[in-house]
Amino acid sequence: MVVQAGPARIRRTRKCNGYSWTVNYLNLLFPDFCLIACGFLICRYTALNRPVWDQVEKLVYFFLFPVLLFHSIVKSPLQLQAASGLVAGGLMLAATAIGLSYALPHLPLLGGHIDRRAHAAAAQVGFRFNSFIGLALAERLAGAQGLLLIAVLIGICVPVFNTAAVWPMARQSQRHFGRELLSNPLILATGSALVANLLGFRMPVWLEPAVGRIGSASLALGLMAAGAGMQLAALARAKLLGLSLIGIKHLLLPLIAFGLARALKLEPTQALVLLAFSALPTASSAYVLAARMGYDGAMVAALVTTSTVMGLLSLPLAMHLATHLAGR
Repeated sequence: MVVQAGPARIRRTRKCNGYSWTVNYLNLLFPDFCLIACGFLICRYTALNRPVWDQVEKLVYFFLFPVLLFHSIVKSPLQLQAASGLVAGGLMLAATAIGLSYALPHLPLLGGHIDRRAHAAAAQVGFRFNSFIGLALAERLAGAQGLLLIAVLIGICVPVFNTAAVWPMARQSQRHFGRELLSNPLILATGSALVANLLGFRMPVWLEPAVGRIGSASLALGLMAAGAGMQLAALARAKLLGLSLIGIKHLLLPLIAFGLARALKLEPTQALVLLAFSALPTASSAYVLAARMGYDGAMVAALVTTSTVMGLLSLPLAMHLATHLAGR
């Protein structure tokens, strides 16, 4: 059974305004910005240049990130039955986000100005999310219950999103989609972790410290690798595409999540977590995935950074919508 958040916590959540959440978000993201900046500066102004970071990307992609994703999903039991409404809302939100992101090259007027290869690499920016920020925010919002609920969304949505991220790149480069899925370490990690969680597997206590350190290393090196590969000028190569994906991620998804929470009549804490989930910046591993599959990693890294900044607007918006729902 999922423990319910106390009335005092819900009242405190309802009293949060946009300014306080912007400040909290800035405090939460400051270390991420520092790591991105460190990677950018080290790559350009020291002997640790691009060839070094190519090897770092491989280490992150094939080992560090998969370990982190597996650990994040198996460490908390997935309460699927108790959060069935939230699961339904999360899956509908995921399907909508993927559909909107995929549809961009096919829209009248807009589609003719979007490069298909750039879209294949960047589409994931419109629907993937930063699970590390999500876990921290959920705990701050609703304590232990928030962590359990966000763990449910991570376990259900990460395999879906990672599969959806690989598909357009495999299709555009004419690679075998099934082979790409079966060889993609992020999908293997999330899929096996979901199965392990549902079967009751828990990480041995003696292994937790080592796995936790691997997770910390993956986050730090992944962000630094994104900074090393970032070229803000790369955004100029896909301005319309970038603007469209950022608009989907940080404006449309919180509004859609608000509608889903109302339609499904989610209880306040579940609605709060769904709305926060909808407004999270995109996953930092989006850059690593694009670069490893031979696409324009610099452009995706610039979009990841832009999405992180845009969270300063979308998360306060989501919190405002959540307080409206709580007061209905």
